[in-house]
Amino acid sequence: MVAALGVVFGDIGTSPLYAFKETLNPEHGVAFSAAAVLGLLSLIFWGLMVVVTLKYVVFVLRADHDGEGGILALQALARHAADTPDGRGRRHPALVLATIGLGLLGAAMFYGDSLITPAISVLSAVEGLEVQAPQLQRWVIPLTLVILVALFMVQRRGTGAVGKVFGPVMLLWFGALGVSGALQVVEQPQVLEALDPRHALRFLLDHRPQALAVLGAVFLAFTGGEALYADMGHFGARPIRLAWLFIALPALVLNYFGQGALVLADPAAADNPFFRLFPSWALLPMVGLAAMATVIASQAVISGAFSLTAQAMRLGYLPRMRIVQTSGDSIGQVYVPVINWLLMVGVLLLVVGFRSSSALSAAYGIAVSITMVTTTLLAGLVAWRLWRWNGLAVLLGVVVFVGVDLAFVVANTLKVAEGGWLTLAVAVATMVLFSTWAKGVRLTRAELVAELIPLPDFVASLAMDMPHRARGTAVFLTADALCVPHALLHNLHHNQVLHEQVFVMQMLACETPRVPARERIEAQSLGHGIWSVKVRYGFMEAPNVPEYLRMLAYQKGLAVEAMSTSYFISRASLGRRRLPAFSGMRQALFSWLQRNAGRASDYFHLPENRLVEMGQRL
Repeated sequence: MVAALGVVFGDIGTSPLYAFKETLNPEHGVAFSAAAVLGLLSLIFWGLMVVVTLKYVVFVLRADHDGEGGILALQALARHAADTPDGRGRRHPALVLATIGLGLLGAAMFYGDSLITPAISVLSAVEGLEVQAPQLQRWVIPLTLVILVALFMVQRRGTGAVGKVFGPVMLLWFGALGVSGALQVVEQPQVLEALDPRHALRFLLDHRPQALAVLGAVFLAFTGGEALYADMGHFGARPIRLAWLFIALPALVLNYFGQGALVLADPAAADNPFFRLFPSWALLPMVGLAAMATVIASQAVISGAFSLTAQAMRLGYLPRMRIVQTSGDSIGQVYVPVINWLLMVGVLLLVVGFRSSSALSAAYGIAVSITMVTTTLLAGLVAWRLWRWNGLAVLLGVVVFVGVDLAFVVANTLKVAEGGWLTLAVAVATMVLFSTWAKGVRLTRAELVAELIPLPDFVASLAMDMPHRARGTAVFLTADALCVPHALLHNLHHNQVLHEQVFVMQMLACETPRVPARERIEAQSLGHGIWSVKVRYGFMEAPNVPEYLRMLAYQKGLAVEAMSTSYFISRASLGRRRLPAFSGMRQALFSWLQRNAGRASDYFHLPENRLVEMGQRL
């Protein structure tokens, strides 16, 4: 439970730094009054109860895919549900396409969130220096940049080394949130009237012209709620539920109500109610603790971007990139250098461009709210088609939750012109990359299949004119284990030899987190020492061809010497001819992605000193 605090709740746990302050922003046009403060607190409280507690903690955490969570794991579950025949035995291809689109949309929005969270979290923490000494304001941006650069520089070391301190630090952080808020609530107990939902409804009715703008700020208190589901695979649902219900939720509610109590007693504290909760002697320690908490929150989102990228690559939505496994115990702890440096540049530009957490809040929220809508729709489909829950009850629940989510989406659209366009632009660019790569791979494979020779026919023809057999083993990676790989034909044509043992191996990425050992390898002997092999691996697993070859040799009782095994791969490149149903711009983008994709040898862990790579022009 303590470990879950350090990874799962960093984002939502640091929202008190800026969320309530932003709801009081005079630019929303809401006149300051005790009724307005109570209404805002009531909106935050009931939002935490409905959006985070009821939707995510009670319902969505049930949707585990072999113990894993996250939008792509939910998409895989929903695709399975959508592809299941209905009561009349009919399939619905349109429903399958819709689930794919929703999953990719949610994943694309996550990248926008990954840019904003480190910037707004660290910047809001360092802004606490202004409360202690206003003359330090000019140092806020430089210090924020230094912390962020250091954060991205240490990513290559992985989260395992520093993860041990994450839990205790966040436990201390939530303790400070709860105690500081409770002290103010005791002095102003009337603030507890905000627990009555009528204050929230009355606020929305009395401030209808400003309601959407205020809801966009209120939503900042819930950002990070989706991390409860995304990080479920690290800890399981039960520790996350316990940590939320008994530590995170009480501390957050007490702190928000404490900030409200302080503002009721001293309206001037509205400029930064979080840090004004603390006496002057505790300000600097709290700035330091807040900086640590925001670094942890940023770490969780950055690690999530690495994991999401690895999953998207294995599902065929992104080209291969270099992945570094940073833990020998947890397969989910990975480091993707390209994503790390792109995120660092983007986050630094955001801090320099927006220069304050209030300005950054305009860019925050739209991506998270859209992700929440996609999560609700996909989870509803899973509950209806996979779990066989009552259809009417599922429909009613989806309508309620989607209604709440869409209210926040509409509220956040008001901030598009002020900065929300940025996260939408990142999401659109990501969706273009996803769709272009997936479609390009599908079209190029179709072109390759047209040129391939069936492997059984090829083996049969060898008996008529057997080439020279070289000693050792050859492994040919291919997209179809029942067709002759281009590299095999190329090697046979130019070198006029065939190894004594030949494995034509197809690597199949599955839409499950992990594949059981008994289902991993499917091998068929075609005679003359030639085998057709299919290997399945999950989207949370790093494919390792030499290891799979050892498993196959053990299962089949074959003699395979590691040092006498050669690995053959072919690298296809596009010619000038236009691919069917592909625009020139998208084909140019696909060609560029293909040229700059990571090497298959790195992705499949092939030994460099026994690797043969052959080119192929389409």
